[in-house]
Amino acid sequence: MTGRRKLIAGNWKMNGLKAQLGEVSAIGELAAGRPDIDVALFLPATLISAAAPLAGTVLVGGQDCHQEEAGAFTGCISAPMLLGAGAGGTLVGHSERRTYQHETNADVAAKAARASQHGLEVVLCVGETLDTREQGDEAAHGWVVDQLLASLPEGAGSGWLTIAYEPVWAIGTGKVATPAQIAAMHGALRDALVEALGADGQAMRILYGGSVSGDNAADILHLDNVDGALVGGASLSAAKFAPIIAAA
Repeated sequence: MTGRRKLIAGNWKMNGLKAQLGEVSAIGELAAGRPDIDVALFLPATLISAAAPLAGTVLVGGQDCHQEEAGAFTGCISAPMLLGAGAGGTLVGHSERRTYQHETNADVAAKAARASQHGLEVVLCVGETLDTREQGDEAAHGWVVDQLLASLPEGAGSGWLTIAYEPVWAIGTGKVATPAQIAAMHGALRDALVEALGADGQAMRILYGGSVSGDNAADILHLDNVDGALVGGASLSAAKFAPIIAAA
């Protein structure tokens, strides 16, 4: 085992209204009882400023960060805007943005670098589609490692950057990669990080995401090179998030 501290992160996606802010407070209370781990919530931009004062030790983050400082980018959010709203971090490169907003690896690297310049913690997402997975482990590992290396920002460091592996075919489907598949992919990502970053690649956290629940969290979180989880639907409710935090 290493000294990497576990991170349990929730991604609310396009869910959550002010009426759900009580869940943020409740998750903050859960986190207060677990000072040995880190907890984060990546919320819709509309909730960040209201949620930040309620979250306690929970890091409140955005779900994306534009690569430019400011400008004519209607509907986008910059790193200074996130900071001003009270965010301490952001996701970049989530598969849904890569798919629906056609973000490239270069876009993701630029977004991560810009967020880091403003002191935001970054969770950078990578993962393969079902078509790639069905080509076999070697093809899947190669594809995801290539995506990771092409998305790594200049100056990547474990002090501010976390990697999240999310098999696209397991996000919100109820399907979960097997423990053997998760361990093998995380091992391949670890090797790639060490080769790219040296000793700091050993210190960088790698999360697993993809239909993580209270039922499967313990099995996933205790695998080698799994340093936490990026949780979707189960993070919308403190009651459903609690067993995942407890399993860390």
